[in-house]
Amino acid sequence: MDDFYCEEAISGHTVIKKVFENDRILAFYHTKPFWPVHIVVVPKKHISSLLTLTKEDNELVLELIDVIKTIAAKVNKEHGACRVLTNLGKYQDSKHIHFHIFSGEPLR
Repeated sequence: MDDFYCEEAISGHTVIKKVFENDRILAFYHTKPFWPVHIVVVPKKHISSLLTLTKEDNELVLELIDVIKTIAAKVNKEHGACRVLTNLGKYQDSKHIHFHIFSGEPLR
């Protein structure tokens, strides 16, 4: 599976606990968290990575950043700190741009 987000999360094939959803963006708790608080934010439009964004995606990216900012602010307030991360290349397991918002020490 190259794109968990399109194939499972966005499609509804995998049950997820949603944090936020609108017509263009989905945020949910990671199905196999690496940290005690681990939220993933994805655009519903398939974009394979940060490196494949185009000028046509600018409006979506601004909306995506706004959602990430809002969720990160809430996690930061509730837990005292958080991180926002995206991966590229061999570090990117699912070939769909996504951002992790997380807090706490690694679970494994």
